[in-house]
Amino acid sequence: MQTNKEILALVPAWNEAERIGAVLEVLVRDFPVLVVDDGSTDETAFVARQIGCAVIEHSENQGKGVALSTGFNYALDQGYEAVLTIDADGQHDPHEASKFVQAFRQGEGDLIIGRRDFSKMPFIRRLGNSIGSWLLSRVLHVRIYDNQSGYRLHTRKLLKALDLNRPGFEFEVDVVAQAVVKDLPVAWVDIRTIYSVDKKSYFHPVKDSLLFLEMVWQARRSYERLRAQNGL
Repeated sequence: MQTNKEILALVPAWNEAERIGAVLEVLVRDFPVLVVDDGSTDETAFVARQIGCAVIEHSENQGKGVALSTGFNYALDQGYEAVLTIDADGQHDPHEASKFVQAFRQGEGDLIIGRRDFSKMPFIRRLGNSIGSWLLSRVLHVRIYDNQSGYRLHTRKLLKALDLNRPGFEFEVDVVAQAVVKDLPVAWVDIRTIYSVDKKSYFHPVKDSLLFLEMVWQARRSYERLRAQNGL
């Protein structure tokens, strides 16, 4: 149990008491696990503690980006060499964590992202992810296969370089952009595409799409500034 002492499994969660247990029970076999309970009003924190996970509770819901930042700062303070992030709702298969560990061991990248099969997504999600990934690829001049996947491994080197200041869905996209702009390698592993989970989506199409476009514009400016600094 918890054999990968240098890798922390980080699970941000908000009102996931019904689903999180199945995810955590797999993870704790191989990793120390931290659940950041982002202001849940159900028994999310209780379930996590019963399974043996460390838990940090936010007094109110602040967004996934803040929950991830809390976990990243914890991992840095505790001296972990990498952080594996996985969603609490069952849309990531925890049995596939070994794929990320293997890629990390082989030094494939400082940001290792789970690549989903867009053809297996509902139409609206497939369209949004395809357009978003294409747009970010154009801006950053590198192929981004899946800009929204939250199943990732982040090395300590990457975490120390990140500006952790975005609270919402766009946070994970910004992490990709920052990694590329800072010339930290991004790698990919194929993962299952799971959309059978019966839960309400907290994605706001207009608001979150505008935030995404703002982030892409900022990524373009950062990329161009870095090239100018290096005389490219």
